Amino acid sequence: MSFVCLQQLGRESALAYRLRCSQLATLLPINCAALSFLWQTATPRSQPLWRGEKYKHDRIRVAYLSRDFREHPVSFLMAGMFECHDSSRFETTAISWGHDDDSAIRKRIKKSFERFIDVEKEDQGKIAQLLRELEIDIAVDLMGFTEESRTHVMAARPAPIQVNYLGYVGTTGTQYIDYIIADRVLIPRDQDEFYSEKIVCLPNSFQVNDRDRRIGDKVFARRDAGLPQDAFVFCCFNNVYKITPDVFDSWMRILRRVDRSVLWLVAGNSIVERNLRNEAAGRAVDPERLIFAQRLPLAEHQARLRMADLFLDTLPYNAGTTAADALWAGLPVLTRIGTALAGRMAASVLTAIGLPELIASTPEAYEMIAVDLATHPEKNAAIKRKLADRRLTAPLFDTELFTRHIEAAYIAMYDRYQAGLAPAHIAIPN
Repeated sequence: MSFVCLQQLGRESALAYRLRCSQLATLLPINCAALSFLWQTATPRSQPLWRGEKYKHDRIRVAYLSRDFREHPVSFLMAGMFECHDSSRFETTAISWGHDDDSAIRKRIKKSFERFIDVEKEDQGKIAQLLRELEIDIAVDLMGFTEESRTHVMAARPAPIQVNYLGYVGTTGTQYIDYIIADRVLIPRDQDEFYSEKIVCLPNSFQVNDRDRRIGDKVFARRDAGLPQDAFVFCCFNNVYKITPDVFDSWMRILRRVDRSVLWLVAGNSIVERNLRNEAAGRAVDPERLIFAQRLPLAEHQARLRMADLFLDTLPYNAGTTAADALWAGLPVLTRIGTALAGRMAASVLTAIGLPELIASTPEAYEMIAVDLATHPEKNAAIKRKLADRRLTAPLFDTELFTRHIEAAYIAMYDRYQAGLAPAHIAIPN
């Protein structure tokens, strides 16, 4: 969502903040429901918990806040980074209010933190007070306004530095989140003014990835998934709500131009599958060319991805974790780059792995590349070889390198705060 001009909000009273949001909702071409949600659920406290004190600790205290320390994309991406943090410079704390699913990833994450605090049954005021009592220097919100977020915690300003990262694909539009972690593909310089946060640009991709993520050992056969043996398999394992009519139109044009090709999608429910097949028929495509895959555990799913030939991304909401899943499995991802952050995630990921030729800027270019790769097997094979060569050498899956970069960002934020300087845009060198 867009929060144009919200960065102009000062440190004003809660009532003035609500009035300003209401005024913006009437004046600006933005999501008014989102603005209403913002002032109803995330209004800043008139008396913040942190009031300008400068903490003096031997190490920088960083807390990550989320309900998703469980089997969830955020955890699958971040687990390796938590393990790679330099414990000589950083003291790490997890603030978790999600249900303990007793999964392997949850156990791994708990082990990676110096302090893992389960606050599932605590109210938001107590969580905020806990952060203040722990004298957290940097609070990293991994949820933003996503499901079951606890927006009042950050609104209470419990820490001197507050960061928006990964879980919420956009600006929070708030006055109490200081920074957003990004890169210059994700947020071009000419879009800085549309973010309430200061932009922290990492040198490669904003998206952390876990190099230790295991791919299942099972070898899948196409017949087991209902895929034709001799077909070119396009796929998209993004959530079905990302499939817009424009995207579907492009996919159907691609299928019509590529004989014996199929489109492999994640199974939704019977209504979704029936509707998509009906829409395919309405576009002169045999509905049987749409094949639906049941959900599998992540390691098995990534092994299964190797049966596909090309991942077709969506717009205006790109693949994020699903793009990384495909690339880690050796499957090329073709994306269209958009204007908003959510539509630039896959381009960021592809740039960081050195595959800019798979980033299209128009529907026509997107369709042309897809058809060209599908009808020239040697070109698609060359892309796959290039991906295989760069998978372990390019920055995208270098968890240790990413961790050093985000730690450099934290240090830059911390140094400004210790010097009494306001947050400012930060660029981290490679």
